[in-house]
Amino acid sequence: QVQLVESGGGSVQSGGSLRLSCVASGDTASLASMGWFRQAPGKEREGVALISRDGRTKYADSVMGRFSISRDNDKGTLYLQMNSLKPEDTAMYYCAADRALLLPLKDGFFAYWGTGTQVTVSP
Repeated sequence: QVQLVESGGGSVQSGGSLRLSCVASGDTASLASMGWFRQAPGKEREGVALISRDGRTKYADSVMGRFSISRDNDKGTLYLQMNSLKPEDTAMYYCAADRALLLPLKDGFFAYWGTGTQVTVSP
């Protein structure tokens, strides 16, 4: 039993920053992988970044160098620091987690999902 709740979304201008948080509750110690995905209207859900319990990370090419994923295992919280935001980053952002390690950055591999937080970047 795992529940994920995202927060931190909002509206910003191009070039601005946001910090997303995802609080996990339940059997959080078993979550070997946690990640962020996003989906814009008319587009498929895409992977943004993921992090394993031991700190290994993966990023989508489109956010490399601008976004940074981190997690606090003791607090059961996942973060996504988003800098240099672009209008193309506008989407609903979802937190995801799974018990498996070294997962691909694909939504089909994650068992647990939050309900999302909206990020809107104006030009």
